[in-house]
Amino acid sequence: MSFSMETAPSLETVVQAVQALYNNPDVSGKEKASVWLGELQKSVFAWQIADQLLRLNQSLESCYFAAQTMRTKIQYAFHELPQDSHQSLRDSLIEHASKIAPGTPPVIVTQLSLALADLALQMATWKSAVLELVEKFSKEHTGFLLELLTVLPEEINSSSLRLGANRRKEITDELIAASPVVIQMLTHLNATTSGDEERDQRVRSKTYKVMGSWFSVSAIPQQVLLSTQLMNYPFQALADVHCPAFLHEAATDCICSALYTAEDLEQYGELAQRLFQGVMTLVPAYHQADKDEESDKCLNYSRVFTELSESLFDIIINTPNEGLGTFQLLDLLLLCAGHHLYEVCEITFNFWYRLSEELYRRNIQALTDMFKPYIQNLVLSLCQHCQMDEDHEGIPDENSEFGEFRARVSELIKDVVFIAGSSSCFVQMFESLKSPQNPTWSVSESALFIMSAVAKNILPEESEIVPQVVHAILAMPESTHIAVRYTGIQLLGELAEWIDNHGQLLDPILQCLLSGLQQPTLASVSANALQNLCTQCRGQMINHFDGLMQIVKAMDTFNLSADASIGLLKGTSTILGRLNSNNITEALSQLCACQIAPLNKLLQEESGPVKHGSANDPTMWLDRLATIFRYTSPTVTNGQTHPCQPVIVEVWPVLSQACEKYQADVKIIERCCRCIRFAIRCLGKNSATLLTPLVTQMVGLYQTYQHSCFLYLGSILVDEYGSESGCVPGLLDMLQAFCGPTFKILEEHNGLRNHPDSVDDLFRLCLRFIQRAPLPFLQSAMAKPIMRCAIAACSLDHKDANGSVMKFLIDLIQCSRGKQDKEDFEVRSGLVKMLLNEHGQNLMKALINACLFCLPTFMSTDISEVMWELKLTDAQAYSVWLEHTLQALPTESSGGAITATKQQLANFHTLCIEASELKQLSSGVRDFCRLYR
Repeated sequence: MSFSMETAPSLETVVQAVQALYNNPDVSGKEKASVWLGELQKSVFAWQIADQLLRLNQSLESCYFAAQTMRTKIQYAFHELPQDSHQSLRDSLIEHASKIAPGTPPVIVTQLSLALADLALQMATWKSAVLELVEKFSKEHTGFLLELLTVLPEEINSSSLRLGANRRKEITDELIAASPVVIQMLTHLNATTSGDEERDQRVRSKTYKVMGSWFSVSAIPQQVLLSTQLMNYPFQALADVHCPAFLHEAATDCICSALYTAEDLEQYGELAQRLFQGVMTLVPAYHQADKDEESDKCLNYSRVFTELSESLFDIIINTPNEGLGTFQLLDLLLLCAGHHLYEVCEITFNFWYRLSEELYRRNIQALTDMFKPYIQNLVLSLCQHCQMDEDHEGIPDENSEFGEFRARVSELIKDVVFIAGSSSCFVQMFESLKSPQNPTWSVSESALFIMSAVAKNILPEESEIVPQVVHAILAMPESTHIAVRYTGIQLLGELAEWIDNHGQLLDPILQCLLSGLQQPTLASVSANALQNLCTQCRGQMINHFDGLMQIVKAMDTFNLSADASIGLLKGTSTILGRLNSNNITEALSQLCACQIAPLNKLLQEESGPVKHGSANDPTMWLDRLATIFRYTSPTVTNGQTHPCQPVIVEVWPVLSQACEKYQADVKIIERCCRCIRFAIRCLGKNSATLLTPLVTQMVGLYQTYQHSCFLYLGSILVDEYGSESGCVPGLLDMLQAFCGPTFKILEEHNGLRNHPDSVDDLFRLCLRFIQRAPLPFLQSAMAKPIMRCAIAACSLDHKDANGSVMKFLIDLIQCSRGKQDKEDFEVRSGLVKMLLNEHGQNLMKALINACLFCLPTFMSTDISEVMWELKLTDAQAYSVWLEHTLQALPTESSGGAITATKQQLANFHTLCIEASELKQLSSGVRDFCRLYR
């Protein structure tokens, strides 16, 4: 199948392709049909073909394809149609919708309603569209109308339609104007019965979806709604124990949407009061659902109770336990937290997070104390939810759904524990451990798990409860369930800060961890605990360094995870860096030798492709070396030879050989570069002897393989040596050698988007030059092409890459103002101003177009910062560049809607000129963006 984009395919050919897509048993045939139909959908002929297929109504598949094509074209390619054809498209879609027969599959109904909704939203000349559609479809095509009224508000904020703030307001005003008619219709549908109960329930569920959708855009005025019975119906559904699941869920969604809207109490105070009363009537229904083990309904009630509490959050905090701030709401949440299913409890988590953040921010003890008993009860419920099944064998599975839930519990408890008090929470758990009922292993394990979450908050001088807990863990017999021992060891690791204050316990704890290392199931958790002790008890652990070295040398005989092995090396290296300088070299040499020997063996013996994670993969040894260099940070006085230098000089040839051997494998090269990076950071200026061979090798390899990690490593070198005048020419040569291949890949079709890491690392490298050697960089031949590349990269919607480009531009522009005491200031300032004179207009255009048409809103903050720097540097030129950019912006959408009025453009220009602080400018840019998205 093929057709030229200049000519439309026949309808018969399209039908055959659709049939092949859905019914051809041959997979390759399906794939060809799919590609061909995809190309057709992109072409301008798709409009007419979709319309013809819907008229033909030949098969379910062809109608679905046509409806979906029509929706996609209206959504993404509405600009292809001239304005004078909009009305005929509208009439055609209405005609297709009016021919929908009973039993038409919902997917076709949905696609057609989306097509019509997206058209109504974009076609600004179609006034009072909602009222017209209600009048057209309310008598015979209620199902289609309800679907249309549901999707239309949902599409208002669609990122692909980019309606703009002016059009959105216009549409929302239309919805508000139409709301009395819509509410009247929905009330009538809820109050009417047809004799077919299931059909009536389906209709009701659709009316709740419409309500929820309209609430979500605040299109239902409070007084219009409260003057009818409409809001009672979803509550009646939730209060009915026989309510079917689909209706229960639709009613829940509707009420939650209403509650979310009612958070704006100034506008929706009466609605909030009515909703509060309605929700409180649902408590018996929750109890009944719990009794009947209808877990889905309990989940729904939990959503409603939580949404109500979130909506009234400010009142609960500002007027605690008064009026709508009643603590009955907290009782409802604790009711859900006490449900036997952890999923029901988990729905409430966000409320507790918000509560802890607000109480912490306000820092009023009397207010915090009011919530203390509720948090204590919450912790007890969470402890119960964290209990494993009694028949569970082995250690806790942290990667299961239940394991992930326990991790979220741990995070929540760390957030809220200050309300109840860490010691009080620890005591609470300890009491359950030593209760006379002789708790089961799962109760003990859960209590230890909760203690682990609060252990870091325990005061180091606590001397009553913690010693008892530690002794109990150390005294656990071999016969104790392995999960209890596992969590006990985890708790010891979390108590590292406390242990540092109780040195007499360090020896027995280390013995316990050494024993754990030798048991396969406890090895990794023991290694992690040992790492924590090394980090927190550095002074005392120096005396145990020889023992640590023995453990590390035998590391591969233990059953350690990769992370635990790295952690053990991290801890050992941290202590190594605190040794006497004379001992560091020898100890580091031994530590590195354990990794270099197997790495050397791979370099000499292995050939052929590397399978990641297999025996011939060198990354494990490279990662270990990187960790050793990263965490060995001795204190070196001026003039003293760096104790790590002889070892790293010995290791360098092996790393160089690894780069050569594995140059085609990006994953291994990234690990090599990371390892070299930490070696350089470890030595600082003492690594100068490595500089020339390293740069030569990096530049050579980069000509063949453009691995962006070489650019990143280059930025580390500039950071270390950029302020050494003798090194700068060589570093600039490196930059020039990197720029050729980098520009080549970035100038390909979609090059910036396809290589965001290269953009990120290139501009990190350039930023380091601006920070360490600004004048040589500005004087180099690279300054202009890099500036042009930065302007092109403004529109790249990759957070890290775009952030690096913006940071480079900010620091570059600042060069013309900062550090005026430096002797090269005037030359530096002149060079920056020359760059801006040549490229300032293009830069401003790129910045404004990027934040209006390419980047998500949150990324506009960095754009504002660059604009702010331009303003501070040359306010007059900034004003002219901005004015020319704004004059070139479109003021009308393809559907005839006003994007930005002349007054709005003028206001934005004035705000940008007169802004007295960055925050003001940033807020103005964000608001301006909304006019175009």
